[in-house]
Amino acid sequence: MRVAIIRHAEVNFNWSRRCTSGKFDSECIEYDHSPIKNVTYSIPQIAYRRIYVSELSRSKDTAEILFPGETYFESGLINEVPLKSSFDTKMNMPLWFWNLTGRLQWVINCKRQVEGYRQTRKRAKEFIELISKDGMDAAVVTHGFYMHTLLQEMKKAGFRIENSSVKFKNGECVIAEDA
Repeated sequence: MRVAIIRHAEVNFNWSRRCTSGKFDSECIEYDHSPIKNVTYSIPQIAYRRIYVSELSRSKDTAEILFPGETYFESGLINEVPLKSSFDTKMNMPLWFWNLTGRLQWVINCKRQVEGYRQTRKRAKEFIELISKDGMDAAVVTHGFYMHTLLQEMKKAGFRIENSSVKFKNGECVIAEDA
């Protein structure tokens, strides 16, 4: 079984360079509801029997560009890891600060974040069980930060991973093959 894990297309959204905690939280929500840029991406030609998308529109919209007219199987198990500000403040902080501190809280399973590392790993394992049970070549259109956990758990489950990187670009594809 071969699985193409694809990061969604670029989102048509401009983040504020500096913002308060409230502004950051509202921009995270706005980003999740923003359209994608209609760009062409190249992915390996495999006879995909199943195409999985997350519940976030940018995932399905990307699948519609890559696999027009196909049936998509939607799953919250492959949603992006949600992100919130790390604390409440009216001070304008740089965007990198909010991203870094929010993800650090995710790593330590801080309750301020909607989901912690353990929960993300659990979702990834459940998704791997689902696709393994199906046993079909598949495409998975998901999200950049979540891809790291998914690929890590796939390796633990015995998948061979090709062309993995540290930071996944929009439209980037990683192939995982069941050993």
